[in-house]
Amino acid sequence: MPRDDRTPRPDAPTFEGAERLQKVLAAAGVGSRRACEDLIFRRRVTVDGRVAHLGDKVDPATAVIHVDGERLVGDTRLVYLAMNKPRGVVSTMADEKGRTALADFLGNRVEQRVYHVGRLDADSEGLLLLTNDGTLAHKLMHPSFGVQKTYLCEVSGPVPRNLGKKLMAGVELEDGPAKVDAFRVVDTLGRSAQVELSLHEGRKHIVRRLLGEVGHPVSRLVRTAIGPIRLGDLRSGRTRRLTNAEVAALFKVVGD
Repeated sequence: MPRDDRTPRPDAPTFEGAERLQKVLAAAGVGSRRACEDLIFRRRVTVDGRVAHLGDKVDPATAVIHVDGERLVGDTRLVYLAMNKPRGVVSTMADEKGRTALADFLGNRVEQRVYHVGRLDADSEGLLLLTNDGTLAHKLMHPSFGVQKTYLCEVSGPVPRNLGKKLMAGVELEDGPAKVDAFRVVDTLGRSAQVELSLHEGRKHIVRRLLGEVGHPVSRLVRTAIGPIRLGDLRSGRTRRLTNAEVAALFKVVGD
């Protein structure tokens, strides 16, 4: 008689550190173990590129798990946080000069040691990602992956109509040309204006340098998005854990 796919496979691999797949899924917040078993039975889960079966065991630290095509991190030791960095805070976890740093806002709420993904200069504020997933952090920062970042800036005005076209066409800087991917004027405030721009450049102070070069120096800069992750209504100085869907979206944007 053919085997019922709900019956655990007798040949399911076992190895040191392995846990039943449904347990790993449940621990990652997918649902109850019974719901996770149903997902496996319905062939909606893959492990290392192969369709999973009931009875499979995986090492949550190394297995590449997808549910409905979305990457799921099974290692509960990995931490993914969004932070709204306040102005005046340096983008380091600890500062040898005694200045206020990122770790000062975490307190004892995060047991694992995390690191910031990329930087914001002390005068800038907004979204930073913090994680102990070194592989993902490297991909998010590496220019070859072209992860787009969005900024809201207050600049000197008035802003001419062709400024967006000029920035998207490219501006020559001292270390080479740079351009934005998108630009719009959000609001005009007398002699100043609020503008939003997106770019995948990672050079130091690139946004301030670009806008300064075209005659609109920045008086305030807030990063509002990194790839698919948005700052939203996260208050200044606060952190939040990314959802499974947000983590999956980050893996997708780097092609993993």
